[in-house]
Amino acid sequence: MRPLARVLIDESHRQAWSTRPEIAALMNPVNPADASYALAAAATMRAGLDLRVHEAGPIDDDVLADIDALVLPHAADDAWEHTTGTGSPRLTSDEIDAIERFVLAGGGLVILAETEQAKYGNNFVDLAARFGVAIDNTTVQDPTHAYKDVPTWVLADLVRGPKHDLVAQVGEACFYRAGSLHGVVASDLVALETVARTSDQADPARAGLIMSSTLTSGRVVVASDSDLFGDDSITDLDHLQLWLNLVTWAAGSRAASRQAMASAPTWTATDTVWAQLVDAIEAIRPLQSKDGSIDLSEAGASEAGAYIDRMCAAITTLGPRFPHQQEHLTATVDDLRAWANGGFEVPDFVRSLQLFRPDLRRENGIEHFAVFPMYTQNGNPNRNLEAVVTRTFWPDWLAKQEALAYDNAAFVPIEFVGFTAGYDTHSAVFFPETVATSETVTFHWGGIFCDREAARFRVVARSASDTLRLSLPPDVDLLLNDQQLAQETFVLWDLIHDRTHSRGDLPFDPFMIKQRMPYWMYALEELRCDLATYRETLTLDAQDVYLGRFIRHAIVFDRLFRFTVTGGRTRNYDGLAGQIIFAWLHRDDVLRWTDNTLTIDWDRITDSMVALCDVVEALYRGGIDRSRLAQWLAAHEFVSGLVEAHPASVWAKGAEALPLDGEPKELVDVVLPDEFPLNVFYDALQRKLAPTIAATAGIVA
Repeated sequence: MRPLARVLIDESHRQAWSTRPEIAALMNPVNPADASYALAAAATMRAGLDLRVHEAGPIDDDVLADIDALVLPHAADDAWEHTTGTGSPRLTSDEIDAIERFVLAGGGLVILAETEQAKYGNNFVDLAARFGVAIDNTTVQDPTHAYKDVPTWVLADLVRGPKHDLVAQVGEACFYRAGSLHGVVASDLVALETVARTSDQADPARAGLIMSSTLTSGRVVVASDSDLFGDDSITDLDHLQLWLNLVTWAAGSRAASRQAMASAPTWTATDTVWAQLVDAIEAIRPLQSKDGSIDLSEAGASEAGAYIDRMCAAITTLGPRFPHQQEHLTATVDDLRAWANGGFEVPDFVRSLQLFRPDLRRENGIEHFAVFPMYTQNGNPNRNLEAVVTRTFWPDWLAKQEALAYDNAAFVPIEFVGFTAGYDTHSAVFFPETVATSETVTFHWGGIFCDREAARFRVVARSASDTLRLSLPPDVDLLLNDQQLAQETFVLWDLIHDRTHSRGDLPFDPFMIKQRMPYWMYALEELRCDLATYRETLTLDAQDVYLGRFIRHAIVFDRLFRFTVTGGRTRNYDGLAGQIIFAWLHRDDVLRWTDNTLTIDWDRITDSMVALCDVVEALYRGGIDRSRLAQWLAAHEFVSGLVEAHPASVWAKGAEALPLDGEPKELVDVVLPDEFPLNVFYDALQRKLAPTIAATAGIVA
């Protein structure tokens, strides 16, 4: 898979650390681990970041041009440390200027300082000062908060920032003979935060051990000790997670902006034939009834026929762009002509639909072109003519996952190339069952617009996080900034989720599309598939598939902050699934809403979500031995134990209040449209996010 970000670690200024084991062994033959960052480098690459080494030469604009973050490990004169032996420990003024330009342009910088900083002969002090951080010439001592009772091995107080949580999943960190830091900000453009500090009993007290600085879009981290990331210490406490947090956060801003700059308009933006097709479809739209027919007593047949002629001409002209669809596009023209010749009654595009098979050509970047009378889910409810050009998203890594682990032949992730007004909405799917046909056909494929899903998720989750003052871990911050990463995350999530519908302890119709039942059953099915996917990401972690951790974040944030407050409250089963997750995490004290601030215990959330998965799957297993009604009641009891039912709910009163002598339809009819209303937290959040959600209609990236 592509690297999430590109990190350059400097070993050209007499660093006391090397990522290269053979160099570390030369530096310290007796104890190479005391000179090695090999474990840190390996963990960085397993986490999805590309790490390169700058071995020699000046650090200039060219060196920094194609990277996202620069790491400067502690450097020293040979009199004080065993070093890489290359270059001078002092950065030249030109190098400092180049690094400053890099940060101002959005780059990341990690400076690893040391105890008694002044003696080593480097000038990291001068560089850090450019970003408002002073490196003090001292050695911190704290006998009260000491690791292994060594007063100079200081256990830090970890600080969660107001927007960025650089200590997420870090319970403890020890700074071995560390210096200290303080702010020297002289400009309003610099924002400083303390990430780790000494205790009240330390000398110096409440001094910085790690500080972050943001200047324009660039990000800087300064640490007062480099030993905690060496091979002999990085496996202590939570140092490895801290390292990954710092490097990911520093690199994240530039990496995300690089992806944003890579996107470009599609050919449909300037193609005149496509524009003519769109104009004809939009012109005929007002003439169509809900079922797709046209009442010729109100609209002239010649007018509608002229639009059909223009559509057919445009489809024929565009056809050579899609050589793999010639039979289908010919059938599309035939279906349009037949509709017109038949007097524009309810359209029947069964033949062209049967020939439209994007599932047979799952090739990365291949485009497909379709014109159908259809409704668009979460978009236009009428069966109007729509035109859409899609681009299949099927990179090699995804094809491998599908072939080896998550077989799903009908799954087709797609991106928008061009679309008509029915897709200028919240709709993010393209399903064959939405097309107007005279008979039910076999459905071979389902299209998910991963670009729209990712874009909507990013916008709404970011707005929700800001509104709730939720401090974000670096991985979540990167996910919400990087459209490509979000798309990749959603595609793999959807692949695993979709196939889960037909796996596990299930009723005969796992998708429940042929059953009429209370909508909380649909909510539980969506929840079960998401929770099973969440648990499956732990397998991805073990295989070093870095998307696993991002899928976990996406499931939590999308269910909590988008699905729950999106759409109406009539049988909103997707929203209810999010309400259940919120209530479970809140009851488990993983999620807290205090002082108008939302906090999440990132250390415990995975165990809590897996525990919820176990409970839901146990409900399904037990349901196989229950009657349908008994399972509906058991499911209602489970949901209402977390999300309180409406006070007027008949179901909440138990079986004795239900019309048990009637048909199942009567039981479903007494379900309230909003059987499980939003709690006061979500009621307020929905109002606050409503403008943001509305603005995501038609969004692509």
